[in-house]
This record gives sequence, C-alpha cells and structure tokens, in this order.
Amino acid sequence: MGVYTKYVEKKIPYITAILPAAGTGKRMKSLLPKQYCTIGDKTLIEHSMNALLCQSCIRHCIVVINARDHWFRQLSISYDPRVSVVVGGHTRADSVMAGLQHVKKSVWVIVHDAVRPCLHHEDLLRLFEITKFSQVGGILAIPICNTIKRTYCGTNFIRYTVNRENLWHALTPQLFNYDLLKYCLKKALKNRVTVTDEASALEYCGYKSIVIHGRSDNIKVTHQNDLKLANFYLSKLYKKT
Repeated sequence: MGVYTKYVEKKIPYITAILPAAGTGKRMKSLLPKQYCTIGDKTLIEHSMNALLCQSCIRHCIVVINARDHWFRQLSISYDPRVSVVVGGHTRADSVMAGLQHVKKSVWVIVHDAVRPCLHHEDLLRLFEITKFSQVGGILAIPICNTIKRTYCGTNFIRYTVNRENLWHALTPQLFNYDLLKYCLKKALKNRVTVTDEASALEYCGYKSIVIHGRSDNIKVTHQNDLKLANFYLSKLYKKT
C-alpha cells in the first residue's frame, strides 16, 4: 500500500510589532517630533503603523514614546485595542528593549521605524517568509549602488573610495526571534556596545541575519525634503490599493 503524504504549508506565526518613537527629531527642524509631521490626513507614525496593522499575523503593536510625548495619545490609532504604549529610553536600543519587555506570547517580533511610512505589503510578506525556514530572522535592505567615499577623520578630504560589493543599505522592518533579540540587545546594552539597529545586536553576539531585498522607496523621513518625497511615494502607493 502506497504512503500518502499531504503537504501542509507552514503558516506565518503570530508576530508582535515594536515601533521605537521616542526620538525628538532635531534634524527635522520642526516644532513637533518628526513622527507627528503629516502627509495627507495622517501623521507619519500612523502611516507606518497602518502598514503593519493591516497584516493579520500582527495582533499587537507596541509604540515606544518619549516620556514628554503628549501627541501620540491624541491620535485615534492610539485607542486601537491592538496598540500598547510604553515609555522609551535615551537610545534606540533602550527604547526597543523597553518594547521587548512588554511582548506577550510571541515567538517573533518585528521592529519598524515610526518614520518609514512607505512600507509596501509585498516587502512585508517576503520578510515574513523568513519565519518558515530561519530561527534567527532578517531585515529588509537594498544594495548600495552609489559610489561611497571615506574621508580623513575630522575633515572633508577624500581618503579613498569604498568597495561597494556586498554592501547593503539596512532598512526596516527588521524581524527576529523574540528571545534571541532580547538576549543580544541586553548583552550589547550591558557591555555598552553601540548598536544602531536590531541586526547590529545580533551581529555583536555572532548570529547571522538574512537580508531580504526591499524596495528603494521605503525611505526614512529625516529632513524636510524627505516629506515631499514620502508624499509622492505614498500617493503612488494609495493609487494601487
């Protein structure tokens, strides 16, 4: 008698999202923290959160705000039952750790910049696929295509051109196993190691993350000019939906 094996596709697990939003956005030169600048009728943080909350596997979103933040609770999205709010720290790593302390019943966590409003559904789905074959996680990134120059320390004189082969521009979201990210980030903070993103913490502890090729329009709004570009990208995105 033959053996019949039914193939069952592994489903995307329950994922908790963390949005570090405790920064003050000094480079934006705005009266408000940059996450509260608006495009259309929504703030940047609302656009970023909506891109995550429309995914059925994301059932909890933890927003990490500054202790002096009195803007987030004025947004209607703050009353969504899937949203929790915690107070962050002085650095991104401190804020993400604060968010991790409030994660419940989730094997995977996804960390996304509050000021990356142009995240595409397709990029998220490809990032989620990591959970089917990895126990570590990975990030969205794009290959560096521009010529990169390194200058002499403290000057604006070019020292040499950096070889851009195998260089990637890290984006968010970044998706990792919850226990592993918490362990690595805690170790980095304890040893006072500077980590500029979540992948840096895993690198410090010797773990290898996966790079998923993302879209170049997943920009981070840092300066005033970025708002115009994000507005253009979002207008194109909403026309498709």
